[in-house]
Amino acid sequence: MSFTPTATAEDDVKCLAGIKSFNDPQGKLSSWSLTNSSVGFICRFNGVSCWNGLENRILSLELEEMNLSGQVPESLQSCKSLQVLNLSTNNLFGKIPTQLCKWFPYLVSLDLSNNDLSGTIPHELGNCVYLNTLYLSYNRLSGPLPPQLSSLVRLKQFSVAYNCLSGRIPSFFNGAMKMDMLADSRLGGANLGSKCCDLSKKKLAAIIAAGAFGAAPSLMLVFGLWLWNNLTRVSKRRKRGYEFDDCWVERLGVHKLVEVSLFLKPLIKLKLVHLIAATSNFSAQNVLVSTWTGTTYKAMLLDGSMLAIKRLSACKLGEKQFLLEMKQVGLLKHPNLEKPLVYKYMSNGTLYSLLHSNGNTALDWPSRLRIGLGAARGLSWLHHCCHPPCLHQNISSSVILVDEDFDARIMDFGFSRLTNGDASLQKDVHGFGVVLLELVTGQKPFEINASEEGYKGNLVNWIDQLSSSGRIKDVIDKALTGKGYDDEILQFLQIACKCVAVRPKEKWSMYQVYISLCSIAEQLGFSEFYEENSPFII
Repeated sequence: MSFTPTATAEDDVKCLAGIKSFNDPQGKLSSWSLTNSSVGFICRFNGVSCWNGLENRILSLELEEMNLSGQVPESLQSCKSLQVLNLSTNNLFGKIPTQLCKWFPYLVSLDLSNNDLSGTIPHELGNCVYLNTLYLSYNRLSGPLPPQLSSLVRLKQFSVAYNCLSGRIPSFFNGAMKMDMLADSRLGGANLGSKCCDLSKKKLAAIIAAGAFGAAPSLMLVFGLWLWNNLTRVSKRRKRGYEFDDCWVERLGVHKLVEVSLFLKPLIKLKLVHLIAATSNFSAQNVLVSTWTGTTYKAMLLDGSMLAIKRLSACKLGEKQFLLEMKQVGLLKHPNLEKPLVYKYMSNGTLYSLLHSNGNTALDWPSRLRIGLGAARGLSWLHHCCHPPCLHQNISSSVILVDEDFDARIMDFGFSRLTNGDASLQKDVHGFGVVLLELVTGQKPFEINASEEGYKGNLVNWIDQLSSSGRIKDVIDKALTGKGYDDEILQFLQIACKCVAVRPKEKWSMYQVYISLCSIAEQLGFSEFYEENSPFII
């Protein structure tokens, strides 16, 4: 395939001009200056990648989470060499253009999920013969699933979940695709289930934290504690000090809607009063960790088994919306994630306490790498295997539990929509970068205990300061140096710095972070994290 450089440049600039016509309330595209005429100038635009820097030939447009609104512009057809188009998680409306495959004959990945697109799925999409990723979930698409999509023999990742589709599922999909990618539609002829992909085909039972939580029992548990919080808040408004006397526990016992359940193989049923007793009335002595979503307590049941119970903070959602959000969380299953709101009690506690509590023995490098890799694996799955991505919003060492084998479990995931916070993939990546910096330096995020007296900045600023003065090795925890891992530790530190990079185009995705950590882990034989069948390994 040949291109005339001048014509290609003009065409691709015209393509971007159409994109720039989107309603852009946050000014995400404001830096796109289309008056420039230098070679490769559009390749430096936010969300734009080119085949090379010597010509304005666009390879991919990745404009997700930009709050753009409007209809998919016809000017896109000028990006003739485009292979990746990602307009997900915006406010696009109207119909999917029927000519997409003519516009982009070599299209490999198309993601229009999490918008407000309507109409039918164009049968012409079956002409995108090179397509291996197609995400149309979380829109208002209607009508049948076109049988022409069976022509997409290269298709590996596919989702039309959470639309208004109807009719029967073509036989091709019954045998070749996972039906969880068709969830919440009116399609018949298949068993519909979870909307997230599996991390690996291998059995991972050895590192599953607390068995398989069923969605319905988990939902009952969440609703029980949510209702309890609402009841106690109402009661506190009626009678100040209600939560401190003994009778409030007895009063809770008469509420029939607060029974809670969880799957721990076998099923355990607990009433809220039993949880209260197991935590000594949710006493401060049993607090494991407090985060923005609530407080987690250590609980000892009558049979001597240990659990960790989370009591949610005040939530602004109504009952119906809260239950809907928790139902979606209940569908997420991954060994490096911990379900709300009951966890297996882990004697190592949170990563924050393990790193920073006085009296704890300093972790060796293999243990720190294992923790970082496990947490990266879980967060990568949330970002790249869930469609739309499941954001965390408050990733930190305080929400990472560590078991006796130093495997990490991320908790508090799935709550980002329960608050008014500004959640984003990059915010998650930045928070995870700080976690990696804690692992490699042993320092707290906002309190530097170093030789520089009087330093008042945070961990990221401290590392940036030492890096600028050529002293990057000085940030490494002295307990780790000289133990034979110095090269791997520096690689780890470089990955962490990519996560906290200021410029968005320099900041890595969790996919890149996970893959890079896997390459370090391979040198130490952590084979379970980069098995051949993992979808993160290409």
